[in-house]
Amino acid sequence: MLAIAESDEPKSHAGTVTKFIQQVMDESNLKLSQIDAVSISKGPGSYTGLRIGTATAKGLCYALNKPLIAINTLQSMTSYLLNFYKPETLNFNPDSYRDQTFFSPLIDARRMEVYTALFDNSLNEISETKAEIITENSFAELLNENKILFFGDGVVKCKQILSANSNAGFVEGFKTSARGIISLSEKFFAENKFEDIAYFEPFYLKDFVGIKQIR
Repeated sequence: MLAIAESDEPKSHAGTVTKFIQQVMDESNLKLSQIDAVSISKGPGSYTGLRIGTATAKGLCYALNKPLIAINTLQSMTSYLLNFYKPETLNFNPDSYRDQTFFSPLIDARRMEVYTALFDNSLNEISETKAEIITENSFAELLNENKILFFGDGVVKCKQILSANSNAGFVEGFKTSARGIISLSEKFFAENKFEDIAYFEPFYLKDFVGIKQIR
């Protein structure tokens, strides 16, 4: 990795994404024409954030005639946890979990719902991405025979309900990073797994519902 610029400030995508692109190009002493592809986190996640990221990526791909790579956000979160997160910052040692655990990234989807999936230590998808309403029966069958490590901004609501199960582990304070898509993007690039730039849409998982307030 030559350079990175990112922020976890909410609702800042529109005002920062193009500035960050210019910043990383300047730091890496490269021109945009020299890149090989553009890779994005495709969702699930914030509707607005996904739209901004996708529009920016498509604009670059069209202008530069470069391919577009799209990585599942939950898979990239798992990649980041296993490959980049420092155990001492979380009181968590990834190596102690790798051989016997499934990994469940959780994105808060309001109320008691989360966006989640299950991955093994090789980032293979064990359970497909879905919207899950967390109850005492969530993941029950898998937790009977497997350890599951939960992480992401939806972990608080999940821990409240599932912490009684000894096979459930929780990583608190997890913040995702663009670093999580690096190895996955390289793999997709080598395999020519590119998106159709004209027709690609983010993976919203759920339909957007607009709310109008009348005062």
